[in-house]
Amino acid sequence: MASELQRRKVTRVFRAMDVNGDGLLEEADFAALTERWAGVRGATPGSADHNRLTDIMMGWWRTLLATSHHGPRDTVTLDDVLAVVDRLGELRQPVAATAMTMFEAIDEDADGMISAPEYRRLIESWSGRRTDTDEVFPLLDGDGDGYLSRAEFTELWTEFWAGDDQDSPGTWVFGRFEPPATVNG
Repeated sequence: MASELQRRKVTRVFRAMDVNGDGLLEEADFAALTERWAGVRGATPGSADHNRLTDIMMGWWRTLLATSHHGPRDTVTLDDVLAVVDRLGELRQPVAATAMTMFEAIDEDADGMISAPEYRRLIESWSGRRTDTDEVFPLLDGDGDGYLSRAEFTELWTEFWAGDDQDSPGTWVFGRFEPPATVNG
C-alpha cells in the first residue's frame, strides 16, 4: 500500500495530468498535456519537436493504461496509479525506461543534459502555470554542475515514483510540496 508521502507525490502529478479535472486520466488529458508542453516550448504542430513530444506523452499514456487493472479500460484513476506505485519494486526497468523517455522530452537542445531552464519549462508544462524552480533545481543537481545528467535524472525519477524518503532529492522532481508530518514505512 502506498505511503502517505507516495500518495501526496502521486496525487500532485495526477491532478496536473487530469487536465479536465474529472478525477480520471483519459487519452484526451494526455493530448491536452502534450499541447500545453508543446506550447510552453514553442513547438508548432507538425514540427519534429512537437511530434517527438506527442510520441513520448502518448506512449506514456499507453503504458499507464496498460498497467491499470481497475475501471473502464479507457480511463485511469488515482487508485490505479497508486496500485502501479505499489508494484514498482517489480517494475524498476519500466520506470527507468520511462525516465529515459522523459529525459529526451525535457532535454530540448538534445545536449544530453537538463538545464535549470529546461527543468522549469517541464514543471510549468505539468502545472500549467509559471513556476519558480530556483529553489528546487539545486536540490536535484546533486553534483552542483548546473545540469541533470541522464543518470542523475533516472535516479531522481525512480525515487519520485518508487521511493518513500521525504529527504531524498527525487521527492521534489515535480516541484516542492508540503510533505506529511510523518511518513508511513
